[in-house]
Amino acid sequence: MDIAALTLYFTRYGAVAIFIIVLLEYMNMPGFPAGVIMPLSGIWAAKGNIHFVTVMLITLAAGVIGSWILYFLGRTGGSLLLEKYLQKFPKQREAIERNLEMIRQKGSFGIFLSKLIPMVRTLVSIPAGVLKINFVKYTVSSALGVFVWNLFFVGAGYYLGDAVFRYFA
Repeated sequence: MDIAALTLYFTRYGAVAIFIIVLLEYMNMPGFPAGVIMPLSGIWAAKGNIHFVTVMLITLAAGVIGSWILYFLGRTGGSLLLEKYLQKFPKQREAIERNLEMIRQKGSFGIFLSKLIPMVRTLVSIPAGVLKINFVKYTVSSALGVFVWNLFFVGAGYYLGDAVFRYFA
């Protein structure tokens, strides 16, 4: 999906498009990179098509709901899925066990930090569910991490987007 297609979706479907695309991105679905979606949402807000706070609330809700879906996937069947995955890719066992141990040791703070690291931020939800991290603590730490991540990218689009497009045009 390119910028032109995303712009068309944003123009045609508005806030609903932002929500669905961000939700799918937080569910780690391919083809929905935050580095494009979030700044584009910020640019759209800067142009007055939607309020910045509204974009932040929509992206926060979508990010948290997407994280919940992966958390419950991990909580309900993650151990079995993880074991089957490790049987298929045994060389990754050490890295996955290291990540699980980090979540065990750092708890909510580890989840918050993980939400700020590309790729890890969408995948940390499954191990958090496997470890049955307290749902309220998971939600708060995830929401804070999602908010910081989204604020950075949406804010970059809001404040820098048009200047970047003018520079490359």
